[in-house]
Amino acid sequence: MKILYSLFSRRRFLNGLLAGLGTAFAGTFVGPVVRFVTPPYREPDEVKLPLAGYKDMAPGEVRSFPWGIKPGFLKRRDDGSFLGFVGVCTHLDCNVAYKADQKKFFCACHDGWYDEDGRNIQGPPPTPLRRLTAVLEGEELVVRKSEA
Repeated sequence: MKILYSLFSRRRFLNGLLAGLGTAFAGTFVGPVVRFVTPPYREPDEVKLPLAGYKDMAPGEVRSFPWGIKPGFLKRRDDGSFLGFVGVCTHLDCNVAYKADQKKFFCACHDGWYDEDGRNIQGPPPTPLRRLTAVLEGEELVVRKSEA
């Protein structure tokens, strides 16, 4: 049976197909340009954490917290104060993880290691982890950028 009437001709179908492929191809270039033009991420000046989640930490224990869209880590010092780090490798901005059994921070991107005080000890990281200042203010633990 032959169809006498069609909504699309072959030419119209192929033109639509090529237009769709051209749009998808152009979109792959527009995305990076938009990301380049838009302002970059700006990390927070301070983060307020409820003290209830961190006051039961043992000396030497490390816990994570959100530092904007990046990870952060809090370490309880022996004197009861807190030391904070931005959990991003100083080599190529990969996220680091804390290995509690080894008491070290590890960057899996290029096998970078930091000791428990954030100093770079192995691999390509050129500088220590960025430090944050953590102070108790009432029932909150306020983590701020260090002035150093």
